[in-house]
Amino acid sequence: MTGFLLARPDSVIRAHGVRTAFRDPWQAVDALHAGTAAITGALPFDPRRPAALVEPADFSHTAGPWRPAGLPGLPRIRVSRGQPSPDEHRERVARLIGVLGDPGQPLRKVVAARSVPATADAALDPSTVAAHLLTRHPRANVFTVDLTTAGDAGATLLGASPETLVQRTGTTVVAYPLAGTLPRLPDPEADNAAAQRLAASTKNWAEHAFVVDWITERLNPVCARLTVPPRAQLVSTRDVWHLGTPIHGVLRDPAPNALELALLLHPTPAVCGTPTAQALEYITTHEEDRGFYGGAVGWCDSRGDGTWVVAIRSAHLAAGGLSLRAWAGGGIVAASDPQAELDETTSKLRTLLGALEAQ
Repeated sequence: MTGFLLARPDSVIRAHGVRTAFRDPWQAVDALHAGTAAITGALPFDPRRPAALVEPADFSHTAGPWRPAGLPGLPRIRVSRGQPSPDEHRERVARLIGVLGDPGQPLRKVVAARSVPATADAALDPSTVAAHLLTRHPRANVFTVDLTTAGDAGATLLGASPETLVQRTGTTVVAYPLAGTLPRLPDPEADNAAAQRLAASTKNWAEHAFVVDWITERLNPVCARLTVPPRAQLVSTRDVWHLGTPIHGVLRDPAPNALELALLLHPTPAVCGTPTAQALEYITTHEEDRGFYGGAVGWCDSRGDGTWVVAIRSAHLAAGGLSLRAWAGGGIVAASDPQAELDETTSKLRTLLGALEAQ
């Protein structure tokens, strides 16, 4: 079993072994209230599916960034045709735009995703893949989660997420939603122009507002004070520009723990849509099973502190390490363009596939 790793720019969480496994996250919450020292793992995209949460046998939390002792090479990776194909994804998005443009239905935003399978010439080691992801994306939240306890024996969820779902430290709560995206460009002037187009994009601002409004609405009842900036910031990764809004709050007493806060917020409109229930139904009816892509990865200790990141820029590594499936998605609204949405997913897929192919 690969255990658990969450390497953030300012801290590293590692966990190994399983004292107790929880497929129902609320049983994990009860365990924390009963005195369990820590819970680590992942929540699936669809909250109705089994979680991969455990009380680990060994848990460590160290300050500062992860500095891998070495960077072993990776075997050659062969990327296959996506599911759906680029043409099929454009067609899906076009149909979805038609649905969103119908004033007689409640949907306002739906996140459409696609996946790309890949095979390796030799078994991929999750820790080595994580080290390569960290080297390529040092500001990301790099993670590996063993999915055995969710019924996927020997499989691993791994990725390099730019997005914090929620972080709790004492009575302080922080969320940093990202929504609204344009690809980065190699020419600096063109790249800066793309950032300015994103900042001026009515479509992307509307998409981002759905997420901020949702998180604000969900956190308000549990916060004595909540600070939400009036305008989003431009956030850059190696491959894309995002709109991001840092949200800070002070929790009411009794304060929910970090896992409870993650369950309160997940899935946000950044990975699902608006309204949530209808968007989730549309996705699960019209797309392949996302598994843990678009879910959440994180930890919570006995004090209630912890961090959960959104499981995007991620992949499912099958048992044996020879095959994986990388995922990417984008928020679709009535003003979306099918080709632009395809380009966005292609850029996002580079976060993970680029680290594997740069050998």
